[in-house]
Amino acid sequence: MISSHLRPETALPSDHHDAVLVGRIHVPGTGPVLVQVRADGVHDLSRLAPTCSELLELPDPAAAVRAHDGPRIASAREVLANSSCDARVEDTPFLLAPCDLQAIKAAGVTFVASMLERVIEEQARGDASKAESVRQAVIAVIGDNLGAVKPGSPEAARLKDILIAQGMWSQYLEVGIGPDAEVFTKSQPMSAVGTGSEVGIHPGSEWNNPEPEVVLAVNSRGEVVGAALGNDVNLRDFEGRSALLLGKAKDNNASCAIGPFIRLFDAKFGIGDVRGCELSMRVEGPDGFVMDGASSLAKISRDPLDLVGQAIGANHQYPDGFMLFLGTMFAPTQDRHGPGQGFTHVVGDVVTVATPRLGTLANRVNTSDRVAPWTYGTRSLMRDLARRGLLG
Repeated sequence: MISSHLRPETALPSDHHDAVLVGRIHVPGTGPVLVQVRADGVHDLSRLAPTCSELLELPDPAAAVRAHDGPRIASAREVLANSSCDARVEDTPFLLAPCDLQAIKAAGVTFVASMLERVIEEQARGDASKAESVRQAVIAVIGDNLGAVKPGSPEAARLKDILIAQGMWSQYLEVGIGPDAEVFTKSQPMSAVGTGSEVGIHPGSEWNNPEPEVVLAVNSRGEVVGAALGNDVNLRDFEGRSALLLGKAKDNNASCAIGPFIRLFDAKFGIGDVRGCELSMRVEGPDGFVMDGASSLAKISRDPLDLVGQAIGANHQYPDGFMLFLGTMFAPTQDRHGPGQGFTHVVGDVVTVATPRLGTLANRVNTSDRVAPWTYGTRSLMRDLARRGLLG
């Protein structure tokens, strides 16, 4: 049951008493409210900043939140419990994704393991039944230890020449070891779901998987000011058929989960801690199937700040800031429905992504045509903020 993952003991960081945690909750009759989660409860930050985007523009968001004394809305336990898609009471506050107006971007192919799986998807043309035979053929040519190859380096360029000569070059290898990172739009502002909600897979997909990731919170100045957990739900068959289907593979109703909160950077948690994050992931199926995985940020091919620099700069600005998925090294190959077919979701799977200092993000899988439709966008938010007198 997803509710077992929606308790302070599991959802909050292990050192939550020292953490500056900000999120958003839906308050019936009010709309989304920016909040801080403290040991004594969930506190309203609306008078400090009406939106998460604006909060992250402050010179020192963590210090500002620590100094703010907003009214207590509820206990963290109450809000977490009511965030479960199994037993949500609509007239009681529940968690939303912690970001709002920010663009939602993602970096792809940033780990060797996932890079190899992308090449396999491409070679298999999205057919899961061919995955294992293609995997062995690809590894026989390019090996499975490309971790020492620095993207954009002379060594990477020489490897590219060798692979082209052998007919094994791929668009995924281009962004995996070439000079330019893959940075794409994962989903639209206001479309991400929070912990406890359902995540969506396209009903036409037969080969898909979760992608456990760290998500950086970046303001309009390109400053990384916090981090959260994310599930970059992916359709392997769609993208494997054609890279031009990336948008359809990535951006579907509820296909992006972020949460449970943004942990703001301060003296006790910063980018160095992000670089050392060890993510664990578990899928618990309604059929009793269990799969565990892990993703270590220490093994990322490109430094997180390099990815931020490739996303924002002289050529591209984000006036409302952005959330950046850093990619994953987790690429599931565990057979679920038959030998050689690898992993794919079934409706009812509960997916948890966790790391001690960011907490646990938990979601249940459904098809994107059956999850709650996305109806609350930027216009709705502006109307609610205006009605509350928070737009000046």
